[in-house]
Amino acid sequence: MEPQFPDSINEKEQTPMPTMLHPVVQEKKEELIDRSSKQGISIVITDGYRSKEEQDKLYEKGRTSKGSVVTNVRGGGSYHNYGLAIDFALKQKNGNIVWDMQRDGNHNGKADWMEVVSIAKDLGFEWGGDWASFKDYPHLQMDFGLTIRELKNGNRPKVNNLAEK
Repeated sequence: MEPQFPDSINEKEQTPMPTMLHPVVQEKKEELIDRSSKQGISIVITDGYRSKEEQDKLYEKGRTSKGSVVTNVRGGGSYHNYGLAIDFALKQKNGNIVWDMQRDGNHNGKADWMEVVSIAKDLGFEWGGDWASFKDYPHLQMDFGLTIRELKNGNRPKVNNLAEK
C-alpha cells in the first residue's frame, strides 16, 4: 500500500490519515537506533505509527479497561496518529526490554536513557520528557511546525521536508 502523505500542507479535512511513519521520521528513527548502538546502547522502538482506533484503545487503559493510564488523548489527538512520533525503550544484553532511566549499561557514567534522548534531539526529535504537564519519557516526535489542531484540519508536512531543529 502506498503511503498517504499529500504533497500540499494545506489540504483540509478530506485529507486521508497517514498509514505509516512519515519518511523523515522513519529515516531519523533508523539513525537513532544506529547512533545509539555505536554508543553501546541497544534500543527498541516500542511504538510508531498508531491508528485512531489503536489510540482509542490506549486511551481506555486505566479508564474503562484494566491497566494504568498511558495517554491523555483520544484517537486523532496524538502525533503517533499522523506518523510523526515513536516511543523507545532500552534492550538489555539478555533481550529484556526496560524503561530504566538511570541504567548505565555501557558503563560510561551517563544514563543510557538520557544519551538516547540527546541523540534524538540532535536528530530533530522533541522529547516528551521535556513537556510541562504530562511527562511521556519514551516519546519522541517531529511535528514539522504543525499543531495537532492543524493536523486534524488536514494539514500535513511535505514528504520532502527535512526536520530542522
